[in-house]
Amino acid sequence: MLRSLACALLLLTAVPLVAHARTPDMADVWNGAQIEWRDIKTGIFEASNSGKTAIMVFHAPWCTACKRYREVFKDPGVVAASKKFVMILIDADADKMANGAFSPDGTYVPRTLFLNSEGDVLTQYVGKDPKFPHTIDVDNPDELRNLMLKASGSSAAPPDDANGNEIKTSN
Repeated sequence: MLRSLACALLLLTAVPLVAHARTPDMADVWNGAQIEWRDIKTGIFEASNSGKTAIMVFHAPWCTACKRYREVFKDPGVVAASKKFVMILIDADADKMANGAFSPDGTYVPRTLFLNSEGDVLTQYVGKDPKFPHTIDVDNPDELRNLMLKASGSSAAPPDDANGNEIKTSN
């Protein structure tokens, strides 16, 4: 499986990039105003060159769970944590090749993968459902925020606003 992910990574990073990253379709409804979403080609290239961990979110426009999951990305703690990652948003229906290449346990949506800069899926950062481990709680930001904090090596302390005041998040 990892070999196919590595092959996909090589193919995607071999594609020449334009000077400006293309914003993925639907980034606006996934809080694109505050989260710097990348398309897969730009995101993998950036993660590979920067050494940052990438977070890939696979969704589909028709998916009701995906629509609920979008709200998780409006959480101030998730927004703050996203700055430490290369955030990649992928429409699973529109990009069937990426959807198949990055499917360690199926092509279900929503699916959130943490990948190291070599393109390997970091299997320690998964949700609670053993049947669909890359499904993160779609109704509460706590699970994603905690996984992001662990993956970035940060403490689980609540985020601060610009004035240093603790931001209250939902439980």
